[in-house]
Amino acid sequence: MQNNTTSSMPFSMRVRLFIRHSPARMAVIIAILLYGATVLMVPTALNMGAISSIIMLTLLLSFASAGQTIVLIGGGLDFTVGAVMSTSAILTVNIMNNQDGMFLPAFIAVMLMAVTVGLINGFCTVKIGLPALIVTLAISNVISRLQYVFTQGSPTGYAGPAFVSTVTSRIFTHIPSLALYALIIFPLVFYILNRSRYGRQLYLVGNNATAAGLTGINVNRVKILSYVISAMFAGFAGMLAAGYMQRAQCQMFDDYAYNSLIAVIVGGTAFSGGVGTYTGTIAGSLLMVVLTNMLTALFLPQPIRNIVMGVILVLLLLFYNRKKAVRQ
Repeated sequence: MQNNTTSSMPFSMRVRLFIRHSPARMAVIIAILLYGATVLMVPTALNMGAISSIIMLTLLLSFASAGQTIVLIGGGLDFTVGAVMSTSAILTVNIMNNQDGMFLPAFIAVMLMAVTVGLINGFCTVKIGLPALIVTLAISNVISRLQYVFTQGSPTGYAGPAFVSTVTSRIFTHIPSLALYALIIFPLVFYILNRSRYGRQLYLVGNNATAAGLTGINVNRVKILSYVISAMFAGFAGMLAAGYMQRAQCQMFDDYAYNSLIAVIVGGTAFSGGVGTYTGTIAGSLLMVVLTNMLTALFLPQPIRNIVMGVILVLLLLFYNRKKAVRQ
């Protein structure tokens, strides 16, 4: 009966239902179609080097978007992802300074910075009650300015050669070694969201914070911790990005703040909280990378690319959030 009902629906309605119920699969389908369109317009885009690069950038964006997923599910918003990544990259190359033995000090410094930023985000938005959009944008701006103060506008140093190799080398000729980090990060995020007690509390808080509080959940702690986790994932993604680029520049990864948000929403995480999966975020990251790759292959200037990304974000917000959770 249900199949007959679905088949009798208009095509546009069936597409809308498919996207709503299968955002990850839809994101992958669109990514494949976009890549096919890119190859038709620029045939040289079809090569193993380009595919390997897409895999590499998708992994990096999905790592950075892991924390953004957690924050959004909890009903928050984090625009410091890009600034934390850039600062982490600067700290990494400055502390490592082309020395492999300095990875641990660099990692500790990055995590301390990330936790500090996450706590400030959480305290201002949860304890003080300031809008997450305003707070995280303001803190992002402060962090970006501090990058110039710390480096005088010219970051120095290089990531350690062994660390660079773990990020940029290839497995079986074409698979980026960055995939080895995915074997740790992906299961960790899936565990946090799907198996841990905190993950269950996070969904409840994002869906209805008042009801969650009445069940005994410490809503403030759950939300603040989501910002801390987000900053930590962004910080580690910044370290990996430094290994990929080998050097760092001020604000070099700032666009990841918007890209991570779009990737998470494309993957089906509700902007209003309480709904979302990391599988969807990974698929959304793939779509974002393929789309960016297409815009780059067409030699569109950066301002035009930014406009396209902005329009996509607005459309996604209009479409994905026409749900009951938004109207409550």
